[in-house]
Amino acid sequence: MEEEKRETQNQPAEEDDQIVNPWEVAAKDGGKIDYDKLIDKFGCQRLDQKLIDRVHRLTGRPPHVFLRRGVFFAHRDFNEILDAYEKGKKFYLYTGRGPSSEALHLGHLVPFMFTKYLQDVFRVPLVIQLTDDEKCMWKNLTVEESQRLARENAKDIIACGFDITRTFIFSDFDYVGGAFYKNMVKVAKCVTLNKVQGIFGFSGEDHIGKISFPPVQAVPSFPSSFPHLFSGKDDLRCLIPCAIDQDPYFRMTRDAAPRIGYHKPSLIESTFFPALQGETGKMSASDPNSAIYVTDSAKVIKSKINKYAFSGGQDSVEKHRQLGANLEVDISVKYLNFFLEDDAELEHIKKEYAAGRMLTGEVKGRLGSVLSEIVERHRAARASVTDEVVDAFMAARPLPNMFD
Repeated sequence: MEEEKRETQNQPAEEDDQIVNPWEVAAKDGGKIDYDKLIDKFGCQRLDQKLIDRVHRLTGRPPHVFLRRGVFFAHRDFNEILDAYEKGKKFYLYTGRGPSSEALHLGHLVPFMFTKYLQDVFRVPLVIQLTDDEKCMWKNLTVEESQRLARENAKDIIACGFDITRTFIFSDFDYVGGAFYKNMVKVAKCVTLNKVQGIFGFSGEDHIGKISFPPVQAVPSFPSSFPHLFSGKDDLRCLIPCAIDQDPYFRMTRDAAPRIGYHKPSLIESTFFPALQGETGKMSASDPNSAIYVTDSAKVIKSKINKYAFSGGQDSVEKHRQLGANLEVDISVKYLNFFLEDDAELEHIKKEYAAGRMLTGEVKGRLGSVLSEIVERHRAARASVTDEVVDAFMAARPLPNMFD
C-alpha cells in the first residue's frame, strides 16, 4: 500500500540533489545520479535476480546482457506480466522515440536493442511511438521538420531488426485521432492541473501544448488505442521498456488506467547512458563529441574514444601499474558493460585494468573495436531500409503473426 501511495502522489520532478524528468537529467554539483533514491522517490521496484531468473526459465533463452548487468534495473509490475505469460496470456510491448536529431547515438539504441530482445523471446506484438508533436513543441522545430526527423529516426529503429509482422511504428502527427484520441480525452479528464504540475514540474511560463501532451504518451498503453491491431482485446496487458526519466508519464498513466477501465501498464526501466566525458557530463546534440553516433566512421569512433572517453587510469604508467584503474569512473569500462557481450572477457578486462596490468589505451582500443563493429552492422542494416519499408512498418494494418 505504501508503494501505491507513493506512485500516485503529486510528486515534483525535482529533488534537492538531482533532477530527473523527461527533459532534464542532472545531479547536484556534477555528481552521479543516485538510482536508489530514484527508486524510492518514484515508487518503482528494483529488478532483482529472482525476476531475471524467471525470465530465463519462461523464455528458455539467456537473459539479455542489459538484464544480466543491471542496465535495466527497475520495474513496475513486471512480475504481473510474467504471471500472465506463464498462464498463457499474451501481452504487447510499447516504447518510443522523440525525433529531435538527424542521427541516433548509441544511447538512443539501448531501449530498442532491449525491446527487440523482448519481442524475440516472448513473441509478442510491439507498438513504437514517434513523438514528433512533442519535439515540435519542446525543441521549437517546425511541424514539417519534426515529421521528417521522425521518418529518418524510424529507419534507424527498423535497422535494429524488428519483426515487421509483429511491429507497428506510428508518428503522432499521422496517427492521433479516432479511438486513440478518445482515450486521450479520458486520461485528460483524470489529471488535474495541480497533478500535472506536480508530476512534471510545469510552470505558468510553459505553453499549454506542453501541459496537454502527457495523455498522448499515455494512451499507447491501452490496447483499444489501436483498433486495427487489438480489436476485442481490451484486457491485453502492456509492457513498456524505457529509461527511468520517462517514469513520470507512466506514473500518471497508471493512476488514470483503472479509473477508465484498463490495466495499469507495466514498466521495465533502464539507467542512463553516460556521456564520453563522464557521468557528470551530458550528451548534447550541440556537442557531437559527447557521444558515439551511428553515422560515425570507425576512424571517428576511435578518435572520440581516445580523446574524450574519461579514464579511470592513473596519470603515469608507473603509477597505474602500482595503483590500477578506478573502474567506477572509467567510461570505457562503462560502455563495455553495455556492449561487450562476453561476460568472461568483460570480467577479465575489469580485473586486469583494476590491478594495473592492463593500460587505458588497451581498454580504449578494445572498446573502439566493439563499438565500430556495432555501428558498422547497424549502418549496413539501415542502408537496406527504404522509404517503402518505412511505409510498410507505419501502415495501420493488422499484424499477421501478432501472437504466433
